[in-house]
Formats: sequence, C-alpha cells, structure tokens
Amino acid sequence: MAQAATLPQPPSLTPDYAELTRFLLKPFLDHPDLLRVDCEVSAAKARVWIRVAFHEDDRGRAFGRGGRNVQAIRKVLDGIAQAANQTIRFEVYGGQPQENERSMPQRRSSKPYRDKS
Repeated sequence: MAQAATLPQPPSLTPDYAELTRFLLKPFLDHPDLLRVDCEVSAAKARVWIRVAFHEDDRGRAFGRGGRNVQAIRKVLDGIAQAANQTIRFEVYGGQPQENERSMPQRRSSKPYRDKS
C-alpha cells in the first residue's frame, strides 16, 4: 500500500521590515546614506514597530504631497505584516512636516462670500 505523501510546510518567516523600509523610502531621499531605520518585534512576534529618521532636507519629498508617500509606505508594510499575521506601527522621527514645508495649500475654513444680487 502506498504511503500518503506529505508536503513540507514552508518555514515561518518574519519579513525583513528594516530592509524593506529602506527599499521603499530611499528613492524619495536626496541623502539616502543618512536614513536610519529601527525595527523592533514584540516577544510574541505579533507586533512590529518601525521608526525611521532621515535628513531634514528630505522631509518634504519623503512625506510627499499631503503625506501620501509615507501613507503608501505604511500601507505596503501593513499588507506584508497582515500576511505574516502581525500588526505594524510605522513612525517617522520628527512627525509630520512643519507648517512651512507643506506642499498643499491650506483649505479654507469657510466658503467664499458670493454676492446674491
């Protein structure tokens, strides 16, 4: 009688979040050599914290218009973490761009005045 073949189970791999973050962020930076990535994984390997820091001159391009670049990187990392049954927290040292670095104009707080005559 033939024995049932068992397929080998793929090893449980934890993604290299630090290297992936560098790969995703470097194209936006003028000073990629100053990029710093810190990655911590919880003891249960269920939660991952990624913190990045880069040169101040790169903040505008790294964040992108309205923070879109950082949000896109965050979504890619979140998708990979979900595939690995993990949750992720992605932080940029220094937070959001300063007021004078915004690349989008401020929105009006009210509608413009229109003469009804």
